[in-house]
Amino acid sequence: MTICPVIMAGGSGTRLWPMSRAAHPKQFLKLHGDDTMLQATVKRLSGLDTEAPITICNEEHRFFVAEQLREVNALGTIILEPVGRNTAPAIALAALAKIDDDPLLLVLAADHIIADEGAFTEAVYKAVALAESGKLVTFGIVPTEPHTGYGYIERGASLEGAYSVASFREKPDSETATKYLADGGYYWNSGMFLFRASRYLDELKAHRHDIFAACELAIRGIFTDLDFVRVDAEAFKACPDDSIDFAVFEKTNDAVVVPMEAGWSDIGSWSSLWDVSSKDEDGNATSGDVVLYETVNSLVRTDDKLVALVGLEDVVVISTKDATLVAHKDRTQDAKVIVANLREKNRPEWELSREVYRPWGKYDTVDQGERYQVKRIMVKPGAKLSVQMHLHRSEHWVVVSGTARVTKGAESFLLSPNESTYIPLGVVHSVENPGKVALEIIEVQSGSYLGEDDIVRFGDIYGR
Repeated sequence: MTICPVIMAGGSGTRLWPMSRAAHPKQFLKLHGDDTMLQATVKRLSGLDTEAPITICNEEHRFFVAEQLREVNALGTIILEPVGRNTAPAIALAALAKIDDDPLLLVLAADHIIADEGAFTEAVYKAVALAESGKLVTFGIVPTEPHTGYGYIERGASLEGAYSVASFREKPDSETATKYLADGGYYWNSGMFLFRASRYLDELKAHRHDIFAACELAIRGIFTDLDFVRVDAEAFKACPDDSIDFAVFEKTNDAVVVPMEAGWSDIGSWSSLWDVSSKDEDGNATSGDVVLYETVNSLVRTDDKLVALVGLEDVVVISTKDATLVAHKDRTQDAKVIVANLREKNRPEWELSREVYRPWGKYDTVDQGERYQVKRIMVKPGAKLSVQMHLHRSEHWVVVSGTARVTKGAESFLLSPNESTYIPLGVVHSVENPGKVALEIIEVQSGSYLGEDDIVRFGDIYGR
């Protein structure tokens, strides 16, 4: 038995705005515990006998995935989707990439919480014999409440600790969800699966040959780029968009469901995070510098500033460096409406936070005005920014900590803390961290245009 984990790390997590943004979505955040959700997903596999994972993500998030997996020694294979085409094509890429070995593929989302990892491991091992016999297994979460935010799986005939799938049901209204809970024969659809690679491809070919053909063509153009595996972009862009549920599981005769009781949550909203968080005696879950007075059953998180609440009940307050969300706990799903509104108005907050991560480190925009911008830049040990120039701005750099190796035109020199340099407009330049500790720089930009797209690159070790 060989199990190959396939981790789906796409998605934008709009319902967890303002912490989750399109450029830095929830799967890469530390929302529950000391690890990011992606890292927690990988660590959850420790009780299973698995090979290195395949992680599937989009182009924009590739460096997040590589860095976070490297931190937990689980880099494995990272397949980049040229465009998002939903789960059925993404899983097909993984299955086609492994078809020669034909392992069991354990498909997991990168943004789930599972409190009882032992129960998770037990459920997976229970599903192995079924998957080896040719069944396509999905894991159904035993419901604890009449939840209207999840799809449901109706179970059929018993199959030695599992059940055939009688039907899949869309997210129900409250009355229907209550009936499902009382019936006892319905499970939450977890979006986790186990099947042999070849069996999935056989079923995909039979029911959605157009998706199979497009993915097969895309995988023929496979090549490696740094830590990443790329497929033929044009072939994949021609692939139809569909989920594994609609494309395969609702059509196959070999779908089975294995019940799982493992403290599962997909953290689809701030209220669902409150559900699984540790709380004080008043039912409040807090993170950061928070002071509460006569406040109950609330979730409060702050990144950088003191947040105080007085006389409130059942609210969510999320404070970041550049945005604050205040919502009733029953309405947190509507954060996605705010994101859509910001996007329609072309405001950057729907996509970017003030702190922006790059493969070499990160920067924080501390202040900005009409013709100036101040950034705090952190460069990781051994990392280097691209060799570049700007057409519309000049820059002053002041080293706060660490050592900077600066290239400016034909010059190359070192800067230590409290030393500075000036980069005139149009001069080719770069900075790298040759040391063993993080390099921090204060950068003051001035000019007629200060956008991030005012960069002419001449060389970049990250292939951008």
